Amino acid sequence: MREIVLDTETTGFDPFTGDRIVEIGALELEGHVPTGVQFHEYINPERGMPDEAFQVHGLGDDFLRDKPKFAQVGQKFLDFIQDSTLIIHNAAFDMKFLNAELKKMGLPEIPMNRALDTLPMARKKFPGSPASLDALCRRFGITNFERDLHGALLDSEILAEVYLELIGGRQPDFGLATSSSSKGGGRWRGMEASTAPKPTTIKIVCGRGRNPQSLCSQRAGRCRPLAKVLSSTRFQVQVFLPGDVQFHRGIVR
Repeated sequence: MREIVLDTETTGFDPFTGDRIVEIGALELEGHVPTGVQFHEYINPERGMPDEAFQVHGLGDDFLRDKPKFAQVGQKFLDFIQDSTLIIHNAAFDMKFLNAELKKMGLPEIPMNRALDTLPMARKKFPGSPASLDALCRRFGITNFERDLHGALLDSEILAEVYLELIGGRQPDFGLATSSSSKGGGRWRGMEASTAPKPTTIKIVCGRGRNPQSLCSQRAGRCRPLAKVLSSTRFQVQVFLPGDVQFHRGIVR
């Protein structure tokens, strides 16, 4: 299941009175696991930046002057999100801006039912408690909310952490996700002893504090980490397997 976690920064609150998008940040989840695939664009709003908005995100006229206009990135954005569910905090705000920009281009608007809004999710889960993104970061112990300025890509990364906590804090598809090019394809589901296919790339998601090297047993000592994406509560590691390797319960948690 592909989902896109999304955030925007704007010149103000209302696209119908001339406010525009100045930044889009989005990242891809597959089976609730970040893939590392992102979409990020700063956008020239073709208007001046009000001071009130500048104090929020720090994106000023000089910085945005040479950035592409929305008309230059709108189709690329639609190509990125495809028909995936959009995970957005306070979705009505971002969706009205995105659809106003797409309408200006004559492109199809995004139906509101494509958006999964984490704001009402949080209010339902914690009735009567603050439900802002910062408040949810504090509740879940996500430390990277401490920032002086907002940014669409950073906020998308934070929202992905919050979203995973709101739906239970664990990926329901947890397991070894093989690349599509591996023999047999598909997804390794169980963590019982099982044998990975011959040379392939797998993705492992593990808990905070785990060293990527510790994911391999003594027998699997030949595994070579290729990349890792750190976050406050989990990290994703890609490991190259030069041969058949047994993965046993307890190696990955």
